[in-house]
Amino acid sequence: MELEYVLPGEIEGRSFEIITKELKEKGIEIPEDRAFLVKRAIHTTADFDYASTMYFSDNAIEIAINLIKSGTDIVTDTNMALSGVNKKELFKHGGEVHCFMADEDVAKEAKERGITRAAVSMERASKLQKPVIFAIGNAPTALINLREMYDAGSFMPAFVIGVPVGFVNVEAAKELIIATDIPCIINRGRKGGSNVAAAICNALLYRIRDTEK
Repeated sequence: MELEYVLPGEIEGRSFEIITKELKEKGIEIPEDRAFLVKRAIHTTADFDYASTMYFSDNAIEIAINLIKSGTDIVTDTNMALSGVNKKELFKHGGEVHCFMADEDVAKEAKERGITRAAVSMERASKLQKPVIFAIGNAPTALINLREMYDAGSFMPAFVIGVPVGFVNVEAAKELIIATDIPCIINRGRKGGSNVAAAICNALLYRIRDTEK
């Protein structure tokens, strides 16, 4: 392989050119309205499986974009995802990003109740006084807790980005959200991660930025 000289400011664009080219070579077609998001997940992971495993509920892109434009907050299940979301772009629309996982009182309550910090964090997020987009990249128990609150009729998430990675309850937890009428973007299977959760958020934010120029 030969090194390719690319200016720093052109690296991302060149990466997307390569992704587009390789998808075509593989005979993979992604619907135009969601290609920008799937390609960013591939860009983040260098994994083309996302072209076939990403699930979108009806009108998911439109719903998520309208929520962001209306000032909806984002809640993540890791500080890594929190760090990865473009806060400057989100703030333009009046939104903020939250992660309650490292809060001492969350850890204390989780220990006392014998449940995960992710579950307690979702309960905290449900008390925010505005709609919330949940960006879950690590903890399947976060999705399970959201489904439990939904089933109890105590909370309806505005939107769920469900891409936890792992082996224990990951696939089943994702399917629990898909089986509801909660608007969502879910990566089926074991793959995902905090980086993917943040990438999906950013794909939506950049879509808004680029279409409003």
